[in-house]
Amino acid sequence: MHTIKTYFPEFSERQLTQFEQAAAQYTEWNRKINVISRKDIENIELHHFLHSLAIYKAQAFEPASRCIDLGTGGGFPGLPLAIALPEVSFVLVDSIQKKLTVAKAVVEALELNNVEIANSRIESLKRTADYITGRAVEPLPDFYHRAKHLLVKKGKASHGIYYLKGPDIASAAFSGFRRQPNSSPVSQWFKEPYFEEKWVWHVPLQNDLMNE
Repeated sequence: MHTIKTYFPEFSERQLTQFEQAAAQYTEWNRKINVISRKDIENIELHHFLHSLAIYKAQAFEPASRCIDLGTGGGFPGLPLAIALPEVSFVLVDSIQKKLTVAKAVVEALELNNVEIANSRIESLKRTADYITGRAVEPLPDFYHRAKHLLVKKGKASHGIYYLKGPDIASAAFSGFRRQPNSSPVSQWFKEPYFEEKWVWHVPLQNDLMNE
């Protein structure tokens, strides 16, 4: 995990080892259950781990806070964030059990005690959290409308939804928002060409943000 070590010198040897173990687990499991494109599995560090960690760059969640990762699939962006933030509690949620089989296996192999796996639709989930994360699950306004009931009612300005999506989201996606969500280009942290059109979008914890 040379690239992760370069961008995150604060990570411990245990954390770097966990990323190595995760890469090996995903590579092995991807032969059985295709959660990552077989053409893309060799880029797991850059395209999946590092991309997920852009949220960590945008906002390092405070210790003892809670995060729900919706539409996690095989565990992105939630699982890399859980490695980076061992004092934060994560619930990785997806409606497709087959994908969660891989996420659960990786969590167990890495002995991540701060992660829970939940097979559920967003609308049926009975949890609350300080943070909600997701990666290109659906258009951001749709994601917000379906996920907002999971956010705590009172919290810090940094709380809310952190969403990984490309620049195309800016075209007509904000028609339902009173104010445009905060956006951060991933390329400000990671210099590889892959990240030139990747963004982190933050919808703060504010009830008046959407037109109801």
